[in-house]
Amino acid sequence: MKTLQLSFIAALALVATLLLIPQAKAETASELRYQSEKALHRLYRNNPGARAISEKSIAVLIFPTVYKAGFIGGAQTGNGVLFKDGHVAGYFNTSAVSYGLQAGIQKFSYALFFMDERSLHYLNKSGGFELGGAPSLVVADEGFTSSMSTTTMQKGIFAFFFGQKGLMAGLGVQGTKITQFTPSE
Repeated sequence: MKTLQLSFIAALALVATLLLIPQAKAETASELRYQSEKALHRLYRNNPGARAISEKSIAVLIFPTVYKAGFIGGAQTGNGVLFKDGHVAGYFNTSAVSYGLQAGIQKFSYALFFMDERSLHYLNKSGGFELGGAPSLVVADEGFTSSMSTTTMQKGIFAFFFGQKGLMAGLGVQGTKITQFTPSE
């Protein structure tokens, strides 16, 4: 009986995951750019450290809306824009699968600030990359800004996660892949 209940809960969670994570809708390039610029302004308004890093960075990859859902197994997806010198330099998708003790549904945004040409070249050369496999990735939190210096902001990639809504809890193993794509005009 207990196995049947667990199977039913797992099946229900799988259905919820498939229904609640929107199918990759065909966002136009202009819609995606607008949403990305709006998300960046929200990040800068709420986190002065992100603004300081952006002034030193050579490019920023922003994912304005990422959806994540799961129960034991999970998935996440979202589209974003790479800005370099104030212009669009590419469109990217982030996707991930995870497995472990987890449950919930969440929506969030994140930005990757590229501090040197080597890090940006890695993104472009590989057609994307796996977070964790990227050169010198630092995840910045609220306390990070107090330890920033001109030395710490010279190389690598800084990641800021923000705008979390919903609830996702648990421990799990996750792999995140970032790949380039071409949106419709």
